[in-house]
Amino acid sequence: MPSRHSMKAEFGLRSAAEILNRRADAGEVEGEPLLIARALIELVEEQRPGIDAALVRLAPAFPLATMTHIDRTILRAGLAEVVHSRAAAPAEALAAWTALARTYSGEPARKLVSGVLGTAQREGSTASAERDGGATDE
Repeated sequence: MPSRHSMKAEFGLRSAAEILNRRADAGEVEGEPLLIARALIELVEEQRPGIDAALVRLAPAFPLATMTHIDRTILRAGLAEVVHSRAAAPAEALAAWTALARTYSGEPARKLVSGVLGTAQREGSTASAERDGGATDE
């Protein structure tokens, strides 16, 4: 499930990991949600150059520098989960990040997130099938 903690880092001087740790220390986040959020934050940090390159390619009409912080953060975390993580099925992750975009940024952001993550998911499925010598589900 997507975490709002990573998005808050975009709006302050603290890293997402620092914010998450502070909230965990305060008892606001614990158990499985804490583990999932930590893993996602680490994944975004590790894969950020590749994620940003994919965003430039998948959303050329929306330069990263001009995106709102919240949209950029949702897209980075969503791409990390859809492309690089197996914590949730890609379709479930896509639906969750799309809903988050609608809630925090509105319908235009929902469409952008849905389009970018959907394309990334399809490309990943095609690449995986080609690598495994099979056909995609499409």
